[in-house]
Amino acid sequence: MITYYLLSTLYVIVCFVLLLVILLQQGKGGDMASAFGGGSSQTAFGARGGATVLSKATTIFAVLFMLGALALAIIGQRGPGSIVGGMPGPAPVPKGALATPAPKSTTPATPAPTPTTPPK
Repeated sequence: MITYYLLSTLYVIVCFVLLLVILLQQGKGGDMASAFGGGSSQTAFGARGGATVLSKATTIFAVLFMLGALALAIIGQRGPGSIVGGMPGPAPVPKGALATPAPKSTTPATPAPTPTTPPK
């Protein structure tokens, strides 16, 4: 359970760092003319340059992002745990010790009045 929360926290940090690293990168021919084919570049994704520190960091954090998503999905398959999952249950009651209901009483709750005869 603790590992799930720790992994979730690390995953959120990796997501934020990946977002930051992607946003810090310089666009390759990102003006409007190159978006519609008016750029001078003939390649599909712009000129191929050397791998910078930011592009290497993007690759590393993208791999960590995918592995973290996979790990959280696998851990999440188990379902939620119970707070009392590790506690023992109630002690079993011996078979003869079960309480039996008391028999119903046939006497009324209030006594019936006794007939009185007038004196002679």
